[in-house]
Amino acid sequence: MIAYDTVTVRYPGAPHPALEGVSLAAARGSLTAVVGPNGSGKSTLVRSLIGRLPLASGTILVDGRPARELDRLALARRVAVVTQREETTFALAVREYIAMGRYPHIGGWRGLGAADRAAIDRAVDLTGTATLLERRADELSGGEWQRVRIARAIAQGGEAVVLDEPTTFLDIAHEMLVFELLAQLAHVERLAVLLVSHQLNLVARFADHIVLLHQGRVAAAGPASDVMHGPTLERVYDWPLLVARDPVVGSPALVPLRRRPSAR
Repeated sequence: MIAYDTVTVRYPGAPHPALEGVSLAAARGSLTAVVGPNGSGKSTLVRSLIGRLPLASGTILVDGRPARELDRLALARRVAVVTQREETTFALAVREYIAMGRYPHIGGWRGLGAADRAAIDRAVDLTGTATLLERRADELSGGEWQRVRIARAIAQGGEAVVLDEPTTFLDIAHEMLVFELLAQLAHVERLAVLLVSHQLNLVARFADHIVLLHQGRVAAAGPASDVMHGPTLERVYDWPLLVARDPVVGSPALVPLRRRPSAR
């Protein structure tokens, strides 16, 4: 559904590319996660997909077609994106905010039709946001706001959802709710879900495919069992680590270790 083919991106004036020769694919029915330390190029993947950054080389494909050949509305009808940061300019009701996801289909003048209302109802049902519909967006907690943002993305339709750090600032329960929802979108709704995340242990538990970035390049890729190796992660994150086994679900579990103080 979404494929990066040897993509290189360079910020103006930067001494090194933010992404260099990166290839990965997010298929329908699969949860694909991109992980890596700060500055490894994770968010650059999202910005380049939606056209905020030009490619120095390589191609991003959406359903086999170069993304650059799609205008903004055509891309939005295929791929919904939940960016890392978003503040509402106006205090919209949640119902109105979720309905904004239908804009790529109806434009600025046509009212909501039956298909649009059905898409909104489905999004509300999947995200459990029915009790929030009459509240204003600026009245929501962090976890509620993230679920509402994901609801808008689902209402937008298409066959792919891309999310950049959707669990930032969330507590454990809300992190789990988001990951459970993303797994449902991938495995039950059969969407292509491409997730950028710092939460390595949750990614190891939920993701079907993991791409580990380091300094703009792919350091490892595959299922959690192939990526979550102590020596590789220690090199990428520059910190002593232990990779254990989750006793409940059996997935790899990362344990950061304390550094011993240097001898004087």
